[in-house]
Amino acid sequence: MTGGAMGIGQAIAFRLSEAGARVTVADIDFQAAAETADQIKARGGKAQAVCADLGSMVDIERMVQTAVEVFGSLDILVNNAGIYPLSAALNIHEQLWDRVHDVNLKGIFFCSKAAAQQMIKAGRGGKIINISSVDAFRPTQGTAHYSASKGGTAMLTKALALELAPHSILVNAIAPGPVATPGNKELTNLLQTNEKAARRFISRIPLGRVADPDEMAKVALFLASAAADHMTGSVVLVDGGYLLS
Repeated sequence: MTGGAMGIGQAIAFRLSEAGARVTVADIDFQAAAETADQIKARGGKAQAVCADLGSMVDIERMVQTAVEVFGSLDILVNNAGIYPLSAALNIHEQLWDRVHDVNLKGIFFCSKAAAQQMIKAGRGGKIINISSVDAFRPTQGTAHYSASKGGTAMLTKALALELAPHSILVNAIAPGPVATPGNKELTNLLQTNEKAARRFISRIPLGRVADPDEMAKVALFLASAAADHMTGSVVLVDGGYLLS
């Protein structure tokens, strides 16, 4: 589980743990990851925290190897970690573009590769769940770099699903719409401080509200379960109808 310290990642970690999974909570913020792991253990689950920067191949390999060494196997990978620095396209510099793609796309590929190698070695198949975004299909202002990375995530999901299917490794993605998370400060500030703008934003969502992180976690639990054993290469929209408007 990458980006498991807070928000959607933390919610998925809690749901998978409740279902019996032993969870490796990987995050660049080790203290926050450790706190999430402690919460899981306090609820009777099994978890460990790992510090990992997905821009580092060394960190990715260490994260996967640690999960295998501590828990004996790696059966489910959730690629949740992502960054969302808003910037007008004409203000995006090379370092910002590279950092967004290192975490949001390159990191997903190499985490998936490392995990798949372990799954193939174990011979039991596995599940890989990527977190994409509605921005993969309809960009918003200031997200050219982010939208490109999430569009890439959607297509990478399909490409990996095709190649890994012979090994019984199923690869699917979730594309969340607006979700209220600690990391989405722009949305949180809008909803809390600008009532008029908040109403206008909410009016674009047919269900009339932003999602809670646990609503993404429930879909991740479904994709990780036997109920989704004939699904691969799918990108599941969980957006309250946002793309319909």
